[in-house]
Amino acid sequence: MLDAAITEQLKTHLQKITAPITLRATLDGGDKSAELRELLEEVGALSEQITVDLTGQASRCPSFDIVRDGTDVHVCFAGIPMGHEFTSFVLALLQVGGHPSTASEQVLQQVRDLTGEFRFETYFSLSCQNCPDVVQALNLMAIVNPRVSHVAIDGALFQDEVERRQVLAVPTVYLNGEVFGSGRMSLEEIVNKIDTAGAARQAQALAQKEPFEVLVVGGGPAGAAAAIYAARKGIRTGVVAERFGGQVLDTMGIENFISVQHTEGPQMAVALEQHVLEYDVDIMNTQTAAALLPADAAGLVGVQLASGATLRARSVVLSTGARWRSMNVPGEQEYRNKGVTYCPHCDGPLFKGKSVAVIGGGNSGIEAAIDLAGVVAHVSVIEFDTMLRADEVLQRKLASLPNVDVTLNARTTSVEGDGSKVTGLVYEDRATGQEHRRELDGIFVQIGLLPNTEWLNGAVDLSARGEIEIDAAGRTSMPAVFAAGDCTTVPYKQIVIAMGAGATAALSAFDHLIRSSAPAAASSAA
Repeated sequence: MLDAAITEQLKTHLQKITAPITLRATLDGGDKSAELRELLEEVGALSEQITVDLTGQASRCPSFDIVRDGTDVHVCFAGIPMGHEFTSFVLALLQVGGHPSTASEQVLQQVRDLTGEFRFETYFSLSCQNCPDVVQALNLMAIVNPRVSHVAIDGALFQDEVERRQVLAVPTVYLNGEVFGSGRMSLEEIVNKIDTAGAARQAQALAQKEPFEVLVVGGGPAGAAAAIYAARKGIRTGVVAERFGGQVLDTMGIENFISVQHTEGPQMAVALEQHVLEYDVDIMNTQTAAALLPADAAGLVGVQLASGATLRARSVVLSTGARWRSMNVPGEQEYRNKGVTYCPHCDGPLFKGKSVAVIGGGNSGIEAAIDLAGVVAHVSVIEFDTMLRADEVLQRKLASLPNVDVTLNARTTSVEGDGSKVTGLVYEDRATGQEHRRELDGIFVQIGLLPNTEWLNGAVDLSARGEIEIDAAGRTSMPAVFAAGDCTTVPYKQIVIAMGAGATAALSAFDHLIRSSAPAAASSAA
């Protein structure tokens, strides 16, 4: 089941196991059980520390537990953890087997200190690049704290369960039988959501930090580049971000980053953070910026966080990026993650054999339609314009698919549902004004990006599209504040362009620091 290269790599990784573990499988006579048995036996043969037990009696089949022998430490996978979840499987093997996590000791202690019983269940898709972060975080919590348990469930294999619980987006997490959250969540976010007192302590610690010379707001490609360029100047640099990697985390294949023929978003996000950590940069994750405050009497600009803490800096680089644009029609928010979704790669498998719509005829929309056509029964592409805007090669591929139709010059006016899930949408023919209803099980919105700048209203000049207005040096309308990336007026929202803009903004911030700290006499002489 595993090719020779992966087998050799896995054998090397499994040498890090220090405590014996058992893979206890619950199987039946089906094909998927046969696949899981093959995988577990191949893995078990690679390490003397691993025993395979095929006598499990779990409620879900096929499934398996990874158990540290002689202890209650275990995690469970319901399904076959290949695709994006293979890394989760390997990490679980190592961590249950005694290999330490790379998570910070502060967060691990916060997990150990949790009291109560926490039974987590995560529904994932093998094609979802967001799911592994959640699965790995909850697995680690279960390994660290015996009061936490976790089972990761492949929604595609347990369709009856997905239907019963009406899971229409992944990852979806249940805690003690109730919905806990949906979408990408980091270990810190999950723990803070449970341990509210811990979040308050974190906010207090942030408020006590010394001022930075450069504070970067946002951890995407622009923010990472800005942090590296600032730190290399030897000045006190901080990064505050909701999640390091930003929108890159939601990107599948990246094939236009110069010198790297192919990579995937989550891999690039990890590489970005690791590169930043090579320098003395204070990274403050899971923090949302709420307001930008002009310089005080000491010349320090303030960034107020949603937690209530305020960080101060002599200069600030804004790199908050962008997010998927919403349709802003009745029913969209009500049925978000209940049939309305924004990630075809993540959520597509949940709609196997069903009818869906893709809103948008640009490259992202047509790529989504092509991908979904291989999974669902039928795809309807609904485009506002009178023509598709995607590249010709994508349009030709779309036209070759038998289960896709395209409606042009159409404006979506509402999303309809039965109270728990999407049942259809209504659109208007822009030429005639006539309304039409289409019965659907899912709606994938792919209509471009919206800058994450609402928190900046009134603080810096924004364009009509909400983008931060900057000059060629990345300067904004507020002194000592610079900006870079997809949240700005720079054209062409691309990773490589964002990185260059981040470097420009950091160098401009450093130039500002030099000039603002230079003695007046020296400045006059110059």
